Amino acid sequence: MSGYPNPDEYSPRILVFSTINISDPGIDLAGSRHLEYPATVQTMAVPCSSGLKPSWLLHALDSGFDGVFIASDGEECAYLPDCAERTSRIVSEAQAAMTARGLHPQRLKMAAVCSVCAEPFAKYMREFYEALKPLGRDSSAA
Repeated sequence: MSGYPNPDEYSPRILVFSTINISDPGIDLAGSRHLEYPATVQTMAVPCSSGLKPSWLLHALDSGFDGVFIASDGEECAYLPDCAERTSRIVSEAQAAMTARGLHPQRLKMAAVCSVCAEPFAKYMREFYEALKPLGRDSSAA
């Protein structure tokens, strides 16, 4: 598993907020297909990504995660027709708060992940992991 958690180098920890009905099955599929992505990725299921709060995203960073990724339902949300727009506003608010606190807004990403999006999810995680490495660990994190 080259390029991933090596005890001698910094390995960014990523928290993924995934949606129960749409994103979780795609993430599960990535695991069952044994697609390669960093072992430092952890997921937390939520009913709808538009229900996230900017403070929760900041709390994850304060708790030691180096990056937060929102696996949104996109246009397939069963709850709200404007879920993607609402989630995008939440991300913008959180990134503004991050900037005000001196955190790189690049530590927060969002993308639509569907129920069959195993390859895209694994690719997002590999790319996000590599993008976080140059940022290093946030010194204000717990």
